[in-house]
Amino acid sequence: MQFLQQAQPPLRFLPPQPNRTVIRATQWLTPYWLRWRENLRQIESHRVDPLVYLMRDFQAHRHRFLLAFRHPSPQDAFCMAHLLWYDVPRRAKELGVVLDQPVHAHFIYDRGIPLWAGAWMGGFYARLGGTPIQRGKLDREGLRSARHLFANGQWPMAAAPEGGNNGHTELISPLEPGIAQMGFWCVEDLRQAGRSEQVSLLPVGITYQYTSPPWDKLDNWLDRLEQETGLIPQPQAAMATDGIRPASPHHSVQAGFADAALQHRYQRLLALGDHLLRVMEAYYQRVYRMPVATPPEPFADRLEVLRDTALQVAETYFQLPPRGSMIDRCRRIEQAGWERIFRQELGEEQALSGLARGLADREAEEASLRMWHMRLVENFVAVTGQYVRERPTAERFAETLMIVRDIVWLIKGENPFPRPKLGPQRATVTVGEPLSVSDRWTDYKTGRKQAVAQLTTDLQLALERMIPQP
Repeated sequence: MQFLQQAQPPLRFLPPQPNRTVIRATQWLTPYWLRWRENLRQIESHRVDPLVYLMRDFQAHRHRFLLAFRHPSPQDAFCMAHLLWYDVPRRAKELGVVLDQPVHAHFIYDRGIPLWAGAWMGGFYARLGGTPIQRGKLDREGLRSARHLFANGQWPMAAAPEGGNNGHTELISPLEPGIAQMGFWCVEDLRQAGRSEQVSLLPVGITYQYTSPPWDKLDNWLDRLEQETGLIPQPQAAMATDGIRPASPHHSVQAGFADAALQHRYQRLLALGDHLLRVMEAYYQRVYRMPVATPPEPFADRLEVLRDTALQVAETYFQLPPRGSMIDRCRRIEQAGWERIFRQELGEEQALSGLARGLADREAEEASLRMWHMRLVENFVAVTGQYVRERPTAERFAETLMIVRDIVWLIKGENPFPRPKLGPQRATVTVGEPLSVSDRWTDYKTGRKQAVAQLTTDLQLALERMIPQP
């Protein structure tokens, strides 16, 4: 979302309006779009059978379920579409299972997407059967729509329990509890209606691999980001001892690297991350007089302090308590900003005076600027400082480098999306085993908070098990 300098009318709810003609047209066009605009050359689906049988039972009014999918990339939507539109019907035919067409799903999307992707995207999502939710607030209308679709929609539901794209194909962000809560709500709604359908969450893993490691483009992006950040590259021998410390004394930077070129890239990536961190630490110390951790503190600890500092700057302005996880804090800041930008009084018939409108614009502009700190943290939230060292593949190098690139673009005031395409990729979609929500209903009645937390934990573990191991 770009900086807004003027107050806006309130965000209106975009009701789902499924249109089978739009769905069929999108289904027909998607393979051409993938070849034309995306570098996603192949999508493979594994263990599709549980989804085929769940879809059969759904259409027979015996089961309601939600596809809880990983969200490492903006391309995940194409993977889920391919799974439902092509792989499930093909596997169903092989198993002799007859399914009504189209095999499709309602889905939950962030109401903020049409703000940066274009207003047309909201209408398009609505016609695909999507329902929006405003993150960070009790969005009663959005929750009511999602809850209704889960219990009564013509297709199953789909949602990303991570809440947003985390940029890591082999690292899962902490899951938000909303998906588990929706499962229990669906059980409750069905029971109140005297219906006997079972309710489940179906975990779906998504990972990406380059068909050929794009090392040349990664080297070019290292060069460019060093220039963008003002980092003077150092000779390889000097970098190995220039204050770039491993996370523990028992793990050297050389461990896990097959050759000197790979090791040198990692050292450059470390130096780039360390330089960017130093620059941002100095910025928050100088501009906001905020305390930050500095060397020789470990990189991960410094990063954690910087994230907390950036959020405190925004929270201080919005008068919000620093409560909960980083994601919780980001959502509250986002909603506080939206409340100052998207004004209820601008949706009323009576026009504001010029003075009142000018003050509303100034408040919106200031809120947008303060939300910038939260956007910075959102990009940093999944960064650990160990991701590449643990497994120095081209995928992990690329994901980390693109996160650095997003942060630099954000600081420059430029839209980081769409990201550059580094090379052709193939995606692997893995269907897990259903997690029954109905079987946990007694636990939910006994202790709602604990039951939701346990289901969220079980879903997290199920998604983690689908990450490929080296």
